[in-house]
Formats: sequence, structure tokens, C-alpha cells
Amino acid sequence: MRLVFAGTPEPAVAALEKLLASKHEVVAVITRPDARRGRGRTLHPSPVRALADEHGIEVLTPTTLKAGTEDGDAVRARLTELAPEAIPVVAYGNLIPKDLLEAAPHGWVNLHFSLLPAWRGAAPVQAAIRAGDDITGATTFRIDEGLDTGVILGTMTEAIRPTDTADDLLTRLAYSGADLLVATMDLLESGQADPQPQQGDPTYAPKITTEDARINWNEPAFALDRHIRAHTPGPGAWTTLDGERFKVGPISVEETEDLSPGNVKIAKNAVYVGTGSKDICLGRVQPPGKKMMGAADWARGIQEKEVVFE
Repeated sequence: MRLVFAGTPEPAVAALEKLLASKHEVVAVITRPDARRGRGRTLHPSPVRALADEHGIEVLTPTTLKAGTEDGDAVRARLTELAPEAIPVVAYGNLIPKDLLEAAPHGWVNLHFSLLPAWRGAAPVQAAIRAGDDITGATTFRIDEGLDTGVILGTMTEAIRPTDTADDLLTRLAYSGADLLVATMDLLESGQADPQPQQGDPTYAPKITTEDARINWNEPAFALDRHIRAHTPGPGAWTTLDGERFKVGPISVEETEDLSPGNVKIAKNAVYVGTGSKDICLGRVQPPGKKMMGAADWARGIQEKEVVFE
């Protein structure tokens, strides 16, 4: 089939790679405009654009898809010329207006990293870890006017490991989900796709803010473990010490319950913090203005006798 691929961040790259290696023809890519990053705030292409450029594929970078705007109207005109049969989507990051949903005979087919209707929204991987789910997966569905409400075309499952961070889990889902997306394109082309309505009560995973990632040391240790892993690496779980923000990496749960919530105990080669239940052992921390480091290495420079995270 003739495809136009829509995607932006690194997790979408695996899907584009698999589509490029498939029997389908990717005639163009739609992605977000180049963004400023780093200390120099220089412009960088999205990971999807970088891959498309490597393969000499046409790239469209509209700031909006709304009709009546210069970018939106230009995309409409170009899609008409390209005549894609389907538009696979992975984390594109732009709202698709109603009138564009019929731009291809098979529609816009989204690869979403959850088992819909579980965890509709922008942060399904983080939500699944935070909730303590044992199983998650990926779903391909036809985009409609709702929030991840369209008919399901395919699914695959993935176990959530006890030590998974959001990055670990998303990386696995990006690759296994890429295979699912190619398989879905195959079924659509052959006419064997069997769209099914979503079943069950939905749960939601809205976009995560920095404030959402703040650690509440009064929560039990198991919940803090999930919280920290769910927000690693971004935006990064954090706490404060003497009014300054510290990021905290994955932790391990101890058997002791000696410390009050937030109170820190510095041992020879370990740093322990009290929670609402058992103590935890810090793995890595990032003090203000510094890189992430081992918690024990950070603690060697601490002079205070009493340290309390807030």
C-alpha cells in the first residue's frame, strides 16, 4: 500500500524503520517542526524526520493541521496529490481534524502503547507502571473524533517487569508495536482486517506534568517504587532538600521501617529514606546543576547530620 507515516519522537522511529523494510511504500512523512534543544537552543529535526531524510523521503512539517491555515491547507493539498491508502500514526503529537480523517481509504491508523480501552491518552506506559499493572501491550486502531476511541484493528501484549522504568518498557513496546503496525497494514491491504469496537470501561493517562512527578514520601514504599520508575527518565521523579530540587532514580525497597517519611540515613555505601511503610534504598540522585550520580557518591559530600527530603 501507499502510506504516509505520521510520527515525531524516538519511539516512532522503530515503526517507520519496519514500514520502510516492508512491502509497503512510504511516500512521505508528516512530523512536528524542528525544535530547539540543548544549551545552545539550536534547531534539531525530530527523530522521525532524521530517519526520513536518510532515506530521501519527502517530509511535511506543519505547525497545525487545521483547515484555513497555510500549513493545514498545504498538507491537505499534498495528501490529495500523494493519494495514500492509509496513514499509520505513532506519537505524532498534533490534533487531526475531522475533515482529514477521510484523507486515505483506510484512514489514520494509530499505534497506541496500551491495551485499549485501558490508558487512553498521552502517557499510557507511565500510567501502567504507576498503577502496578502486570500486563500491558499495544493496540492499532482507526482514529476517529474521540480520544483513542476508534475501532481496534490489532493488539499485542507485553509483561511489565518489576524493575521496568518507563524508558525500558516503552523501548520494548516500540519494537514489538512496530511489528504489529506492519501486520495491521498487511491485513488492511489484503482485506482481512476485522475492526472491533473497544470493550470495557476506559481508564485515562493524561500528559504528565513536572508537578505530577514530585515524590510524596508519605506514600508506601511499593507505590514510591512505581512512581519513580514511571517517571524515569522523563520528566524525572523529584523531591526537595533545603528548598532545592533533587531528581531521584530507581530505588530498592528494604525490610526495615526505622525512618520517618523523608528522613535520610547515610550508611557507608548506601543511602536510605523513610516512607509511609518500609524504608527504601536510593539508587541514583541528581543534585541541582549536576549530572545523575550514585546516591552513595552524592552522600559522601554531605556535611549535615540530619537530612530530610520534603
